[in-house]
Amino acid sequence: MTSSDLEAGSGERPVLLVLADSLSYYGPKGGLPSNHPDIWPNIVARELEWDVELVARIGWTSRDVWWALTQDPRVWSAVPRAGAVVFAVGGMDSLPSPLPTALREQLRYIRPPALRRVVRTAYQWLQPRLSPLGWPVALPPKLSVEYLESSRAALEYMRPELPVVGTLPSVHRSEAYGKVHSGRPGAVAAITAWAQDKNVPLVDLAEAVRADIFGGRGNPDGIHWGWDGHAEVAAAMLTALRATGAAPPLGADVTAADAVSSRAE
Repeated sequence: MTSSDLEAGSGERPVLLVLADSLSYYGPKGGLPSNHPDIWPNIVARELEWDVELVARIGWTSRDVWWALTQDPRVWSAVPRAGAVVFAVGGMDSLPSPLPTALREQLRYIRPPALRRVVRTAYQWLQPRLSPLGWPVALPPKLSVEYLESSRAALEYMRPELPVVGTLPSVHRSEAYGKVHSGRPGAVAAITAWAQDKNVPLVDLAEAVRADIFGGRGNPDGIHWGWDGHAEVAAAMLTALRATGAAPPLGADVTAADAVSSRAE
């Protein structure tokens, strides 16, 4: 069943199901609601005339994509209508995490509040100072790929024809991580090998947003993107989705970037 078959058969528009980290919904000044028109999932869905279901959270890794697929009823309801699924994670996986990831995730549960504030302050002081070690990363490449493949295989079991698009990690210049991203090459190699083996198209987020991040047009935190970054990611994502056959191709004289820019004008 193609996305056009879905729309014709049910009277409902296909859904772009995006499982992502905070890069999908943060702009140059901070986090935004999932229906904000200028974040890349909504640019893509608007261009395709699809609906969008954005399931995302700050700090999510490939492991969280698997947990969302298996535990979140919003995902279960979106899969039958999905025209395509995007795994927009991997950046967090590859960031240095010299302190245990589990510690960061459990900070919110520390009681009493005064103790939680002390521990969080200590964590935030240590993280950038230890990050230049570059190791360990939040999720080793081998585990990232295992979770991505478990997620892809689960979707294939439910909807064999459903296109899945992956992403390669973004880049950053974040002081919070000591401006270190030595884990990225290993993540890129592992995800690329998996994608080639499973015929999953990839969008290289780094290529799309490098100028935005290092040109100073992104968020001051050095990790989230500005509007140019979101537009470039949307253009690259549209190209990948059209390559899967999930969406009709553009005319021969129109590029994906043209389509995105025309929407912004």
